[in-house]
Amino acid sequence: MEVVENQVTPATVRSPAAAEPGLSDHLRRRIATEFKTRWEDEWQRKFVTHGVAPGPNAVRLDGNDYLSVTGHPEIVQAQLDALRCNREFVVQSGVFQLDGSPTSRFEAALASYVGKEGALLCQSGYTANLGLIQVVADPQTPVYVDSLAHMSLWEGVRASGATGHAFRHNDPAHLDRTIARNGGGGLVIVDSVYSTTGALCPLEAVVEVAEKHGCMILVDESHSLGTHGPQGRGLCAELGLSHRVHFITASLAKAFAGRAGFFTMPDELRPYLMCHSFPSIFSSCLLPHEIAGLAATLGVVQRSDEARRRLREVTARLRGTFGELGYPIQHGSEQIIALEAGPEVDTLALRDAIEQREVFGAVFCAPATSRNRSMVRLTLNAALTDAELAHVEGVARELAPVVKPWNWPIARRLKS
Repeated sequence: MEVVENQVTPATVRSPAAAEPGLSDHLRRRIATEFKTRWEDEWQRKFVTHGVAPGPNAVRLDGNDYLSVTGHPEIVQAQLDALRCNREFVVQSGVFQLDGSPTSRFEAALASYVGKEGALLCQSGYTANLGLIQVVADPQTPVYVDSLAHMSLWEGVRASGATGHAFRHNDPAHLDRTIARNGGGGLVIVDSVYSTTGALCPLEAVVEVAEKHGCMILVDESHSLGTHGPQGRGLCAELGLSHRVHFITASLAKAFAGRAGFFTMPDELRPYLMCHSFPSIFSSCLLPHEIAGLAATLGVVQRSDEARRRLREVTARLRGTFGELGYPIQHGSEQIIALEAGPEVDTLALRDAIEQREVFGAVFCAPATSRNRSMVRLTLNAALTDAELAHVEGVARELAPVVKPWNWPIARRLKS
């Protein structure tokens, strides 16, 4: 680089205002066809998930830290100690992590926690679902998926090359008919708690149907791990079904408030999976301070019975209030409350109205929901105070005659 009088010559510097190479005409047509109206007319050229910034008095119901473990001193200390001590750590693919490493020890602890033989840690819940299903299904494996299952589960089916057969949400009888109609066998996939509605899976009945047809079953416990079951071991453990479920998966970005995911598997599958699960092979491992923090979080979560009790209390109170005010939320029962206004313009208006009153939820729309079933999702946590709950209830009460939730499309569907 040529330097003259302490300045870089213009010929060596790219102007920050230099034009980017143009997109292809085909891509521009796709954007115009698939997105332009939505972006310009419905969203008013502001990304749909971006409302106003929460102020110091905001009641935040837009995260997934159900037990409020973020910032717990044990977790923070474990992360700090690992940052100070692991100066020679080599960042590499997770498949290079040796037996006896902190990663493998944490995997064993997770497996024991949920009552399974083995587990594999992944970068996220998304990659856990993708990496597992890619291996346990193939084009000859029929896969039966609840219609409201998380997108990562559907993407795992697509990556495996299997044919996915949707069955009606939380309808074991329809699952039974769907399996019978498509040759039996295969893999059944459900969430334990559904991330958009807070609905609880009728897991005992689903397991019975899967066993009747000789299917394996995968349960995504992302929204029940930490919050349900003894010591937060999940819905499978709560119902005594862990030994009848083939695979448990979960994001550790919910009650564990970390950045990771995992799935369980029998030991006989591990060598094969480590050679065929692309997200596991081609993603870097988690860093030492992340492993240390998650391991400490596991201990905190196991001891959080009081937080679980408080979360159930908060959930019952707010669900009761919203229901009494006419908000159609009866399709769910857990710590996720879906205010399903329907069309995106109505959902954005609802979001803006509650944010003006210092309550913050998260907008969910396509592709997280179907096109006309967008919603403001409120996720509850154990740290909510009685004053905060009263504020949320007051906002719901004030807005009910304005937004008329009893006229939302979901209200009509639930009545029919």
